[in-house]
Amino acid sequence: ERDRKMTILLTPFMSCSAKLPIYSLFAAAFFPDYAGLVMVLLYFGGIVVGVLAALLLKSTVFKGEAVPFVLPGLKNVAQLLWEKARDFLQKAFTVIFAATIVIWFLQNFDLQLSLTAYPQDSILAQIAGDIAPLFAPLGFADWRISTALIAGFMAKESVVSTLLILFGSTAALSAALTPAQAAPLLVFCLLYTPCIAAVAAVKRELGGKWATIMVVNQCVVAWVCALLVRLVAVMLF
Repeated sequence: ERDRKMTILLTPFMSCSAKLPIYSLFAAAFFPDYAGLVMVLLYFGGIVVGVLAALLLKSTVFKGEAVPFVLPGLKNVAQLLWEKARDFLQKAFTVIFAATIVIWFLQNFDLQLSLTAYPQDSILAQIAGDIAPLFAPLGFADWRISTALIAGFMAKESVVSTLLILFGSTAALSAALTPAQAAPLLVFCLLYTPCIAAVAAVKRELGGKWATIMVVNQCVVAWVCALLVRLVAVMLF
């Protein structure tokens, strides 16, 4: 049970395919000469952070002797996969659906609860503006970036589309940020809370308490790592 919990909590540190558009956009826009290297470093960076987090958890929250690994039979694996998939569709999907409705409402209504055609007037933009100062030490205290990060909670692909909508073009985004700002933003996108589908799955497996702990923990880890990268990037660029 201990190893199972650790696996569930640490897996989101690894890069998923949904983050690839984010890496591609920023690597091409800000580090064109080293785009391939940047993407490789991001993938391995997530693995390294996951391993370090595992070592920390193993020596604190999840102390104890390792349990021998037993290879399950194919029939048992197939049955377990079916049961988990069915439970996900039945229970976790309700969380995803509710979160989708909330994000849609925040994106399309202003504080007077009127439909708005201007993203900067939406409730989501107001919330993003309130939390933007938290990212000032990281170098990207822009409400548009905060908005994209919130949208990324629904699906990581939304970060790219939201940024391009709010900035207008890749050129405008490149003009608004420097490589020393883009680097910590990339690291933050790599490590901060996974999408709502992953959070719903964790809630289904471990309960709301552990899902909340995972979200908060990953946001804190992402902020600290991005700050470290910001300090290094300022010296390099």
